[in-house]
Order: sequence, then C-alpha cells, then structure tokens
Amino acid sequence: MPKTISTYLNTKTNAAPLAVFRIGFGLMMLLSIVRFWSYGWIETLYINPKFHFSYYGLDWVKPLGNYTYIIFVVCGLSALCVALGLKYRIAIITFFLSFTYIELMDKTTYLNHYYFISLLSFLMCFLPANAYYSLDNLIKKKQYNQIPKWTIDSIKLLLGIVYVYAGLAKINSDWLFKAQPLKIWLPSKYDLPFIGETLMQQHWFHVAMSWSGMLYDLCIPFLLLYRKTRWVAFALVVFFHVFTRVLFPIGMFPYIMIVSALIFFDANIHERIISVFRTLFKNIKASKTKLKPQTYHYKRQNLILPVLTVFFTIQLLLPFRYVLYPGELFWKEEGYRFSWRVMLIEKTGYAEFKVVNGKTKTSFLVNNSDFLTPLQQKEMSTQPDFILEYAHYLGQHFESQGHENLEIYVDSYVALNGRRSQRFIDPDVDLLKQKESFKPKNWILPLKDEIKGL
Repeated sequence: MPKTISTYLNTKTNAAPLAVFRIGFGLMMLLSIVRFWSYGWIETLYINPKFHFSYYGLDWVKPLGNYTYIIFVVCGLSALCVALGLKYRIAIITFFLSFTYIELMDKTTYLNHYYFISLLSFLMCFLPANAYYSLDNLIKKKQYNQIPKWTIDSIKLLLGIVYVYAGLAKINSDWLFKAQPLKIWLPSKYDLPFIGETLMQQHWFHVAMSWSGMLYDLCIPFLLLYRKTRWVAFALVVFFHVFTRVLFPIGMFPYIMIVSALIFFDANIHERIISVFRTLFKNIKASKTKLKPQTYHYKRQNLILPVLTVFFTIQLLLPFRYVLYPGELFWKEEGYRFSWRVMLIEKTGYAEFKVVNGKTKTSFLVNNSDFLTPLQQKEMSTQPDFILEYAHYLGQHFESQGHENLEIYVDSYVALNGRRSQRFIDPDVDLLKQKESFKPKNWILPLKDEIKGL
C-alpha cells in the first residue's frame, strides 16, 4: 500500500460529525416510517393491490399481507435504535435489510431517494457511528472521541456521487434547451403566492430553473467541501430543497439531504449540536455519566476497506450501464433506474392488452383496472419491463381460468416530455414469448426524435 494511502487511512478525526449524522439519519428515517404509515400507504401500496411488480431476479420479495405492518414496525424501531446508538450494529443492519425489503416489494414505488437510503444504510453498517454520544457508550462505559477520518469522508463521497451524477444527467437537450419536463410541471403551480401566476408561467424562468438545477447539483458538493464557501453552500442546500419540496410532492427527501449536508461541517459545529442534546437531557441520570475518552481502532479494517472499495466502484460505474443499450435512454429506460436521473422525464401512456387464442384467433381486450391500481396502471403504461411483466401475469391468470393457446399483444402509445404521443411497443410481438433479461428489448419501437446529452 502506498505510504500516502496508508497515512490517510490511519488519520484520526473528531467523532462528533458521525454521531450527529447518525442521530439525524435515524430520526429522519423514523419520521419517514411514521409518515408512510399515517397516510395509509402500507395498505394502499402493498396490501390492497392484487399484483405487485418485481425487480428482475427478485420476484420472491413480496408483501406479506397484513404481516407487512410488522416489517414497518421493525424498520421504525431499528431507525430509533440507530438514532439512540443502542445496539447500533444490529440496529443499522436490521434497518438496511427491512428498509431495502420494503423498497423491493413493488417496483411501482421506486424512487431515487429510497435507493439512496438503502445505499447509505449499507455504508453505515461498516462505520463506527455509535463511537460517540450513544447509549452503547453508556452500556460499555467507553466513548471514542477519535475515529478514522475516512469513515466520515465515505459519507461525503456517497453524497458527492449522488449530486454530481444527478448534475451530469441534466446535461441533455431536453433539460437545458427545452426546459423539459419543468415546462410541463411548473405552470401547474399557479396557486403559489406571488410567483404562481407570474414566474411559473414564463418560459425564461423554466429555462433558468433547469440550468440552475444542473449547476447546483454539479457544484454543491465541492462548495460544501471548501471551508470558505461552506455556509453559503449550506444556505443554498436549504433553499434548494425547501423550494423543491414546495413545488413537488417528494416526501422527506429534501429534509434528509439538508440533514446529510451537515456532515461537511467541522467538528466544532457538531459538538455544539450535541451540546444542545446534552442540555435537553441534562436531568437524565445517565447523561451525567463520565466516560473516559478513547481512540477508535478497527479490528477488521483490512476486510472492510476492500468491501467498501467494491461498493464505491459499483456506484461510480452502474449509472453508465445505459451505454450498453441502443436507442434513447429516456424512451426505453433500459439502464435508467439506479443512476441518479432525478425528475428528468414526464411520460404519459396508454396500454391496451389483447388476449388471443393462437389457434382460433378469437380475442378479447383486458380492462387493466380489474388487476391494477391507478398508480400501477400509470407506471405500467410507460415502462417496458412493467408491460412485459404484466403481460406474463395476465397470461398466467387467464391460463388458470382455462384459456388455451394464449398470445398477448399490447396497443401502446407514449408521450415523452411534451412530444406528441407515438407507438411504444411493437403491436405484432407476442409478449408471452418475450422473456425478461438484461438484454436489449428489441420489441420497443424507437423514438422518432433525438435527445442529445450524457
């Protein structure tokens, strides 16, 4: 190992930033679970639907009926334990597994920030986030004021990847020159005070928002790293995410990113935050316990570092897998997910399925609402892997009812980012003969336009 790398890996730093991050992350996740439950989304999204869309190779991950609530209870309690630093290693592993299981139960609910939480919680399984200001300190009667510097830097790196890749994805002709899809979304915010009926209706403002969003994503991690611009950058983080939350219904994600940005600040800021917690809990006997400060040393750092090296290599390479597929990415969406392409497309679609007896050539049309919820119909109508999986589900359903020699075709049209609707799937292809795989789907018809960009 080169001396410079060895020196860096052995460099220690104050543990307070990681402790504050742990507390903030755990509390945000607990609030997210409570919010999800209170809105009735567990029942709406996971229990009521007759059918659930699966990720390729993970079709065994399904909701568990009413027992699905138990998964959310486990996830919420583990998030609370993470915040408290109570049995931290068990808690963060439990949170990662339960949250990721929830995320994978139905592909319909995919969001970039759910993916981000799974990645972040996986990373935290390897970090000593309970080394400082945790209940584990009180139980073990030990407190580690110093931890390896790379443990904090690894979180900064993951945040940087998310921002920079989101910015690179915005360097395309639809986003920068046509202001799409903001040109579709922003005028609908006419009810916002002061700007709803003025700025939100102006083309120049749509373009300005598109360019500023791209520049923000590309620059913000570097501005946060540089001490002289850090406070200005953090103010931009707060403004950007609060404004985004006002404009779009994206849940807890803006607040999670605001709290996460605190990791870039020096340890003295985090010590002040922890001192606030100490003041709030000063009357609790345990808070008065004096713990001897120590320096944290990894017992298995030689095993952990290769794992995290592979982890970050995957994060750097995975978003570029789309180059392996021909055709327009925004249209076909092959290699689109898990690549930090945030809010870049607006699609509306229509998909009518025809079930045919291959021998008699008799046929009938499917009423999608008999099988899918409105949200599932919306997602299915514009995404080819959804269309294929649904067609196979229909095949199994009607075969179980006694239908024979089944063939299933789809009459599908999609409109992308304000373009006119055009045929999406080859109507002469029997979808039951197509199998899901990582190979290009040649039954998706090409987009009659070109979107230039990364």
